[in-house]
Amino acid sequence: MRPYRFGAVAGFAPDAQTWTGIARRSEELGFDTLLVPDTHRTFSPFAAAAVAATVTTTLKVGTYVLASPLRTPAAVAWETSTLRTLTGGRFELGLGAGRPDSEQDAARLGVPFGTPGERLARVAETIDLVEDVPILLAASGPAALRLAAGKADTVALAVPPHATEEQLAAKVDELYELAGDRFGELELAMNLAAVGDEVPAWLGPVREGVGLLRGSVTEMADTLRRRRDKLGISYVSVNAQFLTQFAPVIARLAGT
Repeated sequence: MRPYRFGAVAGFAPDAQTWTGIARRSEELGFDTLLVPDTHRTFSPFAAAAVAATVTTTLKVGTYVLASPLRTPAAVAWETSTLRTLTGGRFELGLGAGRPDSEQDAARLGVPFGTPGERLARVAETIDLVEDVPILLAASGPAALRLAAGKADTVALAVPPHATEEQLAAKVDELYELAGDRFGELELAMNLAAVGDEVPAWLGPVREGVGLLRGSVTEMADTLRRRRDKLGISYVSVNAQFLTQFAPVIARLAGT
């Protein structure tokens, strides 16, 4: 049984003071990682992660997740090597084949988006070039899950917030079949879209699903315990807007 890890996902702030404050607050509240998305609406993830690392001491920083079409594998390996050194080993690399919106980001940067197969091949090439850094791979479809099963350290199960517990379990079962003997080596992760009573506007009418952690602190902690005990999901991330709401859950589960 893996110990829990908790991540805060943040991608933007109006100024440097606010951004460094998010990093410090995440560390103070017991979060293990600060994770930066990779979209044109957020900060450049490598630069943002570097700044966050300079104002913290134990907090790890990472990408969640780099869109493979936007950089060459060699460029990612270079940036990763730099951050691995300058953070004292506190950098973790999160990779993915790209969200639907990533096609627009690729167009803005003047780079080809590629087919799903080409994008996934670029992820595999990137993993092969990176050294001595934990690799998280966001995966949903069979091809991405197969790659994650063979090459990743952490697999972020990319299920929609409204997915049911049964659908989440089915995704874990699929990964289990693909990973075989390597399944026990994998850290399983998932991201929460909302914590507590507040629901982000972008979720629209969605009020139920595995991506919405509801109830009292005890009930929320019990939900995460069940998911770890039954499915092996031990790494849980939340949007940084829910730092305060999620902190009591961390306090309840940390070290267990």
